[in-house]
Amino acid sequence: MRIARFIGGLLTGLIALVLAVALFVYWFAFAADMAAAAGLGAFGYVFLWLAFGANLLLWTAAGLLRLGEDSIRAVVRPRARRGRAVGAAPPERVLVAAGASEVGASDAGPPGPGGRPVRPAGRHASGRPGGARGDDPGISLAVVIPAHNEEPVIHAAIGSALSLFDRWDVYVVSDSSKDATAEIAARTGVNVLELLTNRGKAGAIEAVIEEFSLTENYGGVLILDADTELDPGYVEGARRQLEDPSVAAVAGFVVSEWKPQERTIVGRTISAYRDRLYFMLQYLMRFGQTWRHANTAFIVPGFASVYRSEALREIDVNPPGLVIEDFNMTFEVHHKRLGRISMNPDTKAYSQDPFTFGDYYKQVGRWTLGFWQTIRRHGIWPSVFWAFLALYVVEVVLVSLVLLLTALLGVFVLVGTLGGEPFGTLPFFGGAFTAVSALLPLTAIAIGLFIPDYMLTCLLTVVRRRPSYLLYGLFFFPIRLVDAYLSLRMVSKAWTTDSDGRWSSPDRTSNKS
Repeated sequence: MRIARFIGGLLTGLIALVLAVALFVYWFAFAADMAAAAGLGAFGYVFLWLAFGANLLLWTAAGLLRLGEDSIRAVVRPRARRGRAVGAAPPERVLVAAGASEVGASDAGPPGPGGRPVRPAGRHASGRPGGARGDDPGISLAVVIPAHNEEPVIHAAIGSALSLFDRWDVYVVSDSSKDATAEIAARTGVNVLELLTNRGKAGAIEAVIEEFSLTENYGGVLILDADTELDPGYVEGARRQLEDPSVAAVAGFVVSEWKPQERTIVGRTISAYRDRLYFMLQYLMRFGQTWRHANTAFIVPGFASVYRSEALREIDVNPPGLVIEDFNMTFEVHHKRLGRISMNPDTKAYSQDPFTFGDYYKQVGRWTLGFWQTIRRHGIWPSVFWAFLALYVVEVVLVSLVLLLTALLGVFVLVGTLGGEPFGTLPFFGGAFTAVSALLPLTAIAIGLFIPDYMLTCLLTVVRRRPSYLLYGLFFFPIRLVDAYLSLRMVSKAWTTDSDGRWSSPDRTSNKS
């Protein structure tokens, strides 16, 4: 069976690779002929490559330079043995979770004040030096899991954290949940803080950090979403990156959870699209942006990222008027010059994508609104960070406009083509159709928009060895149009409305196997 799967995956990869090359050759020849006919000359070829995105090409080149430098460093200067990391072990404190522990209950000490168990005297917060399981102490880390009505997934997120940390170092904050989120968390034996009023994710993070003085008791704080599970190598990867004292935050490397049997065709398409998006953004953009000589990443994703405590103490986690926290926290790092942002593929975590298009629309709307609100809050300041952010903003706006406008023109030409003579006799329609179709024939619109997008899908099919992506990729372009619409729609909203940050969790499916 394994041999059959291997052969099947190999054949699928070869087919997808050949398809990608064939599409590229066809698209490039077609577009080059159109550029030559328009008299663009050498500039035409420049515009062809820009179809893949100026930022994508720029940061891919930077990523290759970083990869080369890292390879040279590994050869010339082998990594020294890690010494004792920054951050003292937390002092004795009370475990505030209600209920008996299902995990390691025998490790609890005798009852403390109010009948709550306390850590045995002389034992570190993690049960081992350093706040994480393993032989190497490393930097001491606390795990914060903010949650709001996350009953289906909270147990899996806590279980993931407990596989790498002791329960003393895991802190769940239930933000006025109406379900059993807090009760499930309490039964695992971790620290649980329950808020009686909905403060939003940023407010919940701020509350749990203050309640347990986490930035004073730990060297770093890992913020973990309730629908996210950590890779077994996450802590080692984060600790390795934090050995560099200039690193203020470690961005988690998001991987879309792929469980097609639990999803409808819409859910599988969304998950496959997100997988492609994350792959491109992280390997082809963020890897270059987090190069030590660049440091221009504008997002430390809030799903599973670590902040050094010295930096976190200086960050305004919960300012008024923002719908989400992660863009703001990242801008704070840059604006206050707290250090650099690091990212490597060795800090993987698995996130659950929306199951329905409605939840996808709401989630992307929140993310996009949060991005523009953060720009409004922080404004522009002279820096390399803002120079490259401006390039990104300009490209996002222009590409979104071009995509939507071209798609509308495509629909217009398609209607005129299918409608035939009756539509041609309508006032203004006939002349407009003739002019538009002469400048942009329907085939040119289809080839120019769809083929570059589908080429990327073919390449990811090779990398992921998932043949179904060739099918789901046929529907990716409409999702891109939705993303483009939201990117433009939220610009005006960011400057005309304030948000309170309160959240409404999407539909979840239990991660229990």
